[in-house]
Formats: sequence, structure tokens, C-alpha cells
Amino acid sequence: MADDGVWRSLPSPLRELLEGTPGAVGVLDTDLRYLYVNSSLARMNGVPAEDHVGRTIAEIVPGIDARTDVLRAVLADGIPRETTSSGQTRVPSPLARRYFHGAYHRLEVGGRIVGLAGIVLEVTASRQQQHELERARERLAMLDSASTMIGTTLDMDTTCVELARFLVPELGDAASVDVLPPSEDAPALHASRRHLRLRRASLVSVPELEECARALGKAGEYIDHQPGSAARRALETGRPVVENLPSDARLGQAAASADRLAALRRAGVHSGMVAPLVARGRPLGTVTLIRAGASPLFTQEDAVVVADLALRAAVSIDNARRFTREHGIALDLQRALLAEPGAPHPGLEVAFRYRPAGASALVGGDWYETVARPDGTTLLAIGDVMGHSLEAAVEMSHYQAMLRMIASGNLPPGRILERMDRLTAPLAAGRPATCLAVVMSPETGVCTFASAGHLPPALIAPDGSVRLLAVEPGPPLATGFGGFAEVTAQCPPGHHLLLYTDGLVERRDEPIDASLARLTHLRLPRNADGEHLLDAVLTGLSPTADDDVALLAATFR
Repeated sequence: MADDGVWRSLPSPLRELLEGTPGAVGVLDTDLRYLYVNSSLARMNGVPAEDHVGRTIAEIVPGIDARTDVLRAVLADGIPRETTSSGQTRVPSPLARRYFHGAYHRLEVGGRIVGLAGIVLEVTASRQQQHELERARERLAMLDSASTMIGTTLDMDTTCVELARFLVPELGDAASVDVLPPSEDAPALHASRRHLRLRRASLVSVPELEECARALGKAGEYIDHQPGSAARRALETGRPVVENLPSDARLGQAAASADRLAALRRAGVHSGMVAPLVARGRPLGTVTLIRAGASPLFTQEDAVVVADLALRAAVSIDNARRFTREHGIALDLQRALLAEPGAPHPGLEVAFRYRPAGASALVGGDWYETVARPDGTTLLAIGDVMGHSLEAAVEMSHYQAMLRMIASGNLPPGRILERMDRLTAPLAAGRPATCLAVVMSPETGVCTFASAGHLPPALIAPDGSVRLLAVEPGPPLATGFGGFAEVTAQCPPGHHLLLYTDGLVERRDEPIDASLARLTHLRLPRNADGEHLLDAVLTGLSPTADDDVALLAATFR
């Protein structure tokens, strides 16, 4: 229905088009009062067409932001414009907000401005799809960012701190990561247990909640969670637990004490979420988020995002936990094996040092050994099993035991390496290893060297100067190639023979010649004994934490 004058002036085909189109069409006068609306616009607004005439948009649909500023601009300059308005018409809708896109054009008759015409389409569905797509992109970007910021080391507590820092303030005002103690496992979650004990690995908050965070505990503290608590339910169900506007009774279960409950209430905490940390089917702990003050309540979408983050972070935490256990076992094994090398002959003084790699690096297979032989000479050896793992440390013990057995036969160092190579080459599980063997004679001061791919030894004079001895390296052990040339050199009294593994000098960003040159440029203490000399070498070169370091210094009395 329309204003009779406007409607009668339209050609019949045009009237049929306007009434039949699904687009909502309306004509407004210069005061922005309706002159005409088609059936589609009447249905959209929920008001009969005839009731529109002579009334403004605000009078017909007061719940719509009509953007009259745009409509007046079209009337003023005649430039067609498009705009999007939002709100609710008089038609009931379950949606919180609807969106409408309109295109407007000025109408003129005989050079006189008579109003404007607009075509409006509802675009709520497309706006929702766009919003969902944007949220999906944001979630993927967040997960991608998390993969680079969480799990940068193989230290479990560091990984937990990285997770908490990533969550605050992105998804919460405070976050804690609590892990099951090493002795705990899935059966610990059985309902027969009175409390669930978790160790707080990290706690991070926005500045406004720092006082509240301190009241909730600190890293390293053990937290007992009561039956029915959110943490326990999250681990038992494997799904996030969201509690918005919790009662004091429910919040008290999370707070664990009256003092902590009071701290939460003072800080204005109104929402909490606990997500389980599960990797490879095994529960590891929980991540807890809280929101306070003006922050919104947690939504189901928030729970999905946090669950995804927790799933990815749990793998990194589990990797770190597994590595920490294996690293400790390997380190204990290696230290035990190196704790008591054989004793040399009385005419020789020997000092040892072993420095493991840092906590974030795997244990290597560095080793040393001293064997006093029946002919009065002493065999010294230092080696490095290729690879870094518990298996490398175990393989190290095999080489060490093999050397002790072969060395007792008074063979020269080249023959010793030949036998070790022949014994290890056929073993499918054998790991290649470098080794430098030297036979020292206290009576003559002569040293005989043979190398299986190892770095050259160094001779340190009483004045502290260092020079390398030319020892041709053969192939590593366990390759089966053999061919270990022997070289002799004099080691005068007061001089120290230094054997070392590559972790002492090698650096990733420089060639090996430059690394060895740094060793020869050292100026060590004059007339130092072996123990002080090794300390000075380690201090002077400051080995990185990327690899283990083994050192052996020997001098004739």
C-alpha cells in the first residue's frame, strides 16, 4: 500500500515489480516521512503498509538505528549511498541484533527534489557468518601463536609459566597451571581419595589482581582440591568446567580456605574456568582461569578455545616431563660411570672434569678412562658417543668397559682402537664414537697417540701457554673402516697433557679451526696443578650448554 498520488503515478509494470520483489523498497519525502512502502518492507517492519505513510522511520521502527545522517546527506548532495543499520523491527526475533543493508537514491521531478528511494535487505545471516569466520581465524591465529610461545624449552615448569603468560590477559585476568606430582597418575583421581593434590607450577595475573594472586598461593606450593571441586571434575570428565557467578560455597571449594575465599571476593572475581591437561591419554594437571571486575563472563566459545590451548600445551608439558625424567636417569648413570676412573701408575698425576649440558639439553656420551698397564705404562682415553639420549649414556659404558678389557694387554693405542672398532662394527645397535687413546711412559716421558675421529690433544707448558699436538684422526669407532695411525711426542716434566671432548671448543657459528684457535690462545696460570688447570680451561672457554664436556689432564711427576 502507498500514498495514492505516488502510487497512481507509477506505470503498471513498475508497480508489479515493486510489489513482487523480495527487496524492501520505500520512498521518503524531504522530511524523511514515508510516501510509499512495498509489501516486503511492510513485512520486515511488522507494520501494515498504509500505516507507514506520513510517519518517520523512528516512529515506525524505533528499535532500528536508521542512519538518518546518511539519508540527509543523499538529499543534500544527490550522491547515492549505501549504509548498514542494525537493531530490531516490530517483528519478534530470537536474535540479539539484526542487520540491514540499504541503498538510497535522491528523487527529483522537474528539477525539484521530492525525496529519496531506498532498497533494504536483511544481512543478519551473512554478518553472523562473517563474525564466525573472523572468530575462527582469530582462534587459528591464537593457536599458531601459542605453538611458538609455549614449549620453547624441555623444562616442565618453564612450559607451565609460558602457558599461563599466554593466557593472561588474552583469555583471563589470572591463570594458574597445576600439575600432578611425579608419583601421581590416573588412579590418584579415584573417588575414594579424599583430596586431589596438585603442585602449582605457575601463577600469572594482571597487575590489578597481583594481591589476590599472592593470597591464592605461589609456584611450588601443593594445593589440595576437595571432592566435587572444579579441578577434580575437569580431570574426571576430561572437559573444561565453567562456573560463572559462583556461590560462596562453590567458590570456597576452589579457594581451599576462608582467607583465600575472602581474597577472591575482595578482588571482584566473578567467573572461573578449569580445563584439564591431558596428553597421550594420561592426566597431567589443570589450567585455571579467573575473570574479575568489568571482564565478561566466560562463554562456551571461551571454553572451546581454552580446551584447544590446553590440549596443545599438554603435549609440550608431557614432553618436558618425560625428558626431565630421562635426563635425570641418564645424568645419574653417566656421573656414576665417570665417578671412579682407573688409577694411573704412581709416576703420573691425572685430573678429571665432567660438565653436563644444561637442563634443556639431552645428556651425551662423553667419557674418559685411565688404565695402569702391566708394563708400567698408563693408558689414557677420552671419547664421545654420537647422539644425545639415555641410550648414548648406556653405550658410553660399553666403550668404557671394552677399553678396560683390551688395554690390559699392553697393546699400542692404534691396535687398541682397531680391536674396539672390530668388536663394535658388527653390532646393529652400536653407536659410532670418537676416541683419543694415549699410552704414557713415566720412565721416558714419551706419549704415543692414536685417534678415532677425535679432536687433537693439547700440551700445556709450565708458563701456561697451549699448543696442539698433530695427531692424524682416523674414522670413528663402530664404522669398521679401521686404520688408526700412531704418533709419538715428548711430554717433559711439568707439562700437562690435555684431552677434551668437542663440547669444550666447538661452537655452532664458527669453523672448527677457529674453535681450536681459541684454545691455543688461552693464557693459563703458571705452574698450576692439574685440578686448577682444568678449572681455568673451563673458565677461559666458557663452554655453552649445548653439549657435555669431559676433560682429562695428565702430567709426569
